[in-house]
Amino acid sequence: MNFKNVIIMTDIDGTLVTDEKKILPKDMEAINRFRSGGGIFTLATGRGYSMAKPVAERVGLNTPAVIFNGSAVYDFNNDKFLWHSALPESAKNTAEELIEAFPDIAIEILCRDKVYVPSINQIEREHLALENVQPIMCGVDEINEESWLKMLIAYPPENIQKIIDFVYERPKYTNSAHWVRSENHYFEMLPLGVNKGSGFQKLLEIMEKKDAFTVGVGDYNNDIELIEQASLGVAVASAQQSAKDAADLVVCDNNSGAISEVIDYIEKM
Repeated sequence: MNFKNVIIMTDIDGTLVTDEKKILPKDMEAINRFRSGGGIFTLATGRGYSMAKPVAERVGLNTPAVIFNGSAVYDFNNDKFLWHSALPESAKNTAEELIEAFPDIAIEILCRDKVYVPSINQIEREHLALENVQPIMCGVDEINEESWLKMLIAYPPENIQKIIDFVYERPKYTNSAHWVRSENHYFEMLPLGVNKGSGFQKLLEIMEKKDAFTVGVGDYNNDIELIEQASLGVAVASAQQSAKDAADLVVCDNNSGAISEVIDYIEKM
């Protein structure tokens, strides 16, 4: 297939990067070959601005990307938001109630270029250290940002189901927001109707590329809509079974050159 009308949008963690958060040289070589042939390569990530920016720089991203799990489309070249959606005002009460019910919970509030942490645990400390992010530590009532783009909950994998059950047993939470488990130890609150698939559609609309052949690549539950809505949905071998079930194609795992395999596949179509 000619690359000129193809857009690849890939998840970062567990897909584009290895478990050590590196981009394999074979993947980078394939991405450059794809772009040289006229293809458009971009990202769809649950990461916010500050955590997505270093990866965007590493891949030399030259097109807008979907960040915050679909809550925003961001142009890293020009450092500006092209579109964003926000959580309802009730998210503040939700955060406070979760902290009260689970005192050992960690909560991240992501607001454009800032990360607020009103409650922290060891999982969150390691997460922030790994991504080299300096959060603003403060109470929920001290966060004055108008737009909360998403709320991330970090909790031990063996106990996180308690929080998920707590949320889904309360319609006031589920009727006002979209909730998704994005890793074994992460559970997220997003604006109602927002996911990576809707973010991808918004990006295509902004770029006026609705007629493009789209490829969505991912590994976890928060990638399912991206995989399902793409012309070619791809899951990596290390993906959750739910992501594999949604995919048209399963390639090797994220430590073995998954993006390279995707591009080779497209080239042979």
